[in-house]
Amino acid sequence: MHERIISELRRIEESHSIRILYACESGSRAWGFPSRNSDYDVRFIYIHPPDWYLSIQEKRDVIELPVSELLDINGWELRKALKLLRKSNPPILEWMESPIVYLETYSTIQKMRNLSRISFSPLSCLYHYLSIARGNFGKYLQGDKVKIKKYFYALRPIFACKWIEENNTMPPMEFEELIRASHPDDILADEINKLLERKISGEELDYGTQINVLNQFLEEQIQHFGSYLKSVGRKEPAEEELFDQIFIDALKEVWSPP
Repeated sequence: MHERIISELRRIEESHSIRILYACESGSRAWGFPSRNSDYDVRFIYIHPPDWYLSIQEKRDVIELPVSELLDINGWELRKALKLLRKSNPPILEWMESPIVYLETYSTIQKMRNLSRISFSPLSCLYHYLSIARGNFGKYLQGDKVKIKKYFYALRPIFACKWIEENNTMPPMEFEELIRASHPDDILADEINKLLERKISGEELDYGTQINVLNQFLEEQIQHFGSYLKSVGRKEPAEEELFDQIFIDALKEVWSPP
C-alpha cells in the first residue's frame, strides 16, 4: 500500500503541475488503533510554481481526490497550511508530528515543525479537542445501545486535553502514548485496553451496550475541561514574517534552476 500511495502522490504532482512537500497519515492508523478494514487517511502539503501566485484572483487551495474503498487523499496548498499553522490549527499541527510519513522533500516541513512549537496555542487546541469529544459523546454514546467504536473518538481528544493541561504542549498523535502519560486508574485502563484489543484484532465494533466506566469518565472530563477553558488565556499569533519567509524559501528551493 505504501508504494501505491507514493504512486498516487506522484500522479497528483504531474496532473496538477505541483510539488508535494510532505505527505503523512492522519487517521486511525496514525493514532494507533486501526482495524483490519481501516482506510488510509493521507494528507499532503503542496506548492505551485511561482507564476501561479502572480494573480489577483482567489484560487482553489485544496486538492481532494474521490475517496476509494481504501484511500482518502487530500492536500492543502502551502500558503493555506502556513496560515493555519500560524493560527495553531490542530490538524496541521498533528500532521507535522505524524508517526507515519509517506513523503518529505525539501526543508520546508522541518521549518514548519520548528515554528509549530511557538505557534501552538493551548486555548485553540483545547477548544478543538473538547468539541470533538463532546460531539462524539453526545451523538453516539448515549442511551442503552451506543456505537462502540466512537469511544475512541471521544477518549482520544479528552486525553489530548489532559496532555495539554499537564504539559502545555501539543499532544502526541498516538493514542496509547496519551493513555500512558495520563496514568489512568486500573479500572479505567482495563476497560480502554480491552476495547483497544478488540478494535486492533479486527472485531467489528458496531452497536453495543454502553460501557458505564467510560461514559462516567467522559462525562466528568467534558465538564472539567468546559470549566478549565475559562481559565486559559489567549495567545497572540507568531509574527507573520516568520511564515512569509518559509513560503519564500520554499518557492526558491523547489523551483529555482539546479
